[in-house]
Formats: sequence, structure tokens, C-alpha cells
Amino acid sequence: MKDAASRRGGPSLSGSRNLEGEVTKLMKTQYYTASSVDGFIATEDDSLEWLFPLGDLTDSSYPSFIAEVGALAMGASTYEWMVRNADKVAAETGSSWPYSQPVWVFTSRQLPVVESSDVRFVKGDVREVHKEMCVAAGAKNIWIVGGGDLAGQFHDAGLLDELIIQIGSVTLGRGKQVFPRRVLSPTLRLISVRQMGVGMVELRYEVGK
Repeated sequence: MKDAASRRGGPSLSGSRNLEGEVTKLMKTQYYTASSVDGFIATEDDSLEWLFPLGDLTDSSYPSFIAEVGALAMGASTYEWMVRNADKVAAETGSSWPYSQPVWVFTSRQLPVVESSDVRFVKGDVREVHKEMCVAAGAKNIWIVGGGDLAGQFHDAGLLDELIIQIGSVTLGRGKQVFPRRVLSPTLRLISVRQMGVGMVELRYEVGK
């Protein structure tokens, strides 16, 4: 069975041994997101407000997750929503731009730059951008923030290692799909389930190689 190393020319997820024979942690590319019960990441107008009443970030896996992230990627719609709703983002996270890591924003349009942020606007093949992100992340992980189609592009290129999806106890009826791809074989492998209060459950999947 081929692992992530053979697909992206990088290290295996299982770890490697340094010169002293110790096992060292290696980077993963992860799609960490939230979804409604009926499979939507955002409303039709790209709003994420449906998510905020469902729980507190400090009570979720987010603090430990973000501590291991060295680089982020997001689509233009996600970025624009965060810029337009800086006050809501600040109320939820404590900062209008909550990332100290470099962020690659995929867009073909000219977008405003958030002050005091390390934002890099890119377009084209995700594989080339992923190489840059790997260098920036070092031994830490890469977070594909969203949207779903951008995460799908990383999956199509064989670069996605994990899906971490927090299912909120709501339905949206319509909106932007959490992962608009058909994944049948190799299948996603469920590796953990975590309940977070009465509003959320987190499912962690390893992407079949």
C-alpha cells in the first residue's frame, strides 16, 4: 500500500528515525472543518455564522490542532468572509485575524490584505503551492481551511492525509458542500470519534492511499 510519501514525494506519516534512532514526528496535510448534519460547510452566501452558537473553541480540539499547524491554505470565499466579518471572527477567536502562520489564499482576483498578516495570494496547481507550504511548515502540519472544493483539489493531487470534520447539530438545507468529491476506493478510514457537548461530534478520517 502506497503512503503519502510516494504520492507527494515527501515523508511517510508513520514517522522516521533520526541519526540517533529516535522516531520523529512528520508533517500531515489536513482538512479540518465543520459541517452541518446534511453536509454543508457554509450557507449559500458563504456564511459560517451557523457554527458559532454550537460550542466554544476552547472546549474543542482546535487549540491542540492549531498548535501543530505551520501553514494554511484557504479559498477566496473563505478569506473574503473572514475579512468582511472581522468583528465576528474576533468575538469567536479573540482576534480579527487569528493566524500567526503564513496563509496561502487561492484566488484569481485582487483581494485586500489583512494588516499584520502573512497572506500570500496564489492560483493554479495546488501541487506547486503545496511544495512552498511544506517548506514553510517545516515539521508542523498543513491545514486546508476550506472551502470544500479546494480541499478536494488537494485530495485529487494525492496530497491530503486526513479529514477532521466536526459535525454540528444543525441542518442548513442548502449551501456549500463540505467535500464535493466521490471517494469510494480506497475508502476513508475512520480513526477516531469525539463528542463535544450536545452540539458537535468530531470524526477523524485517514485518507486511503
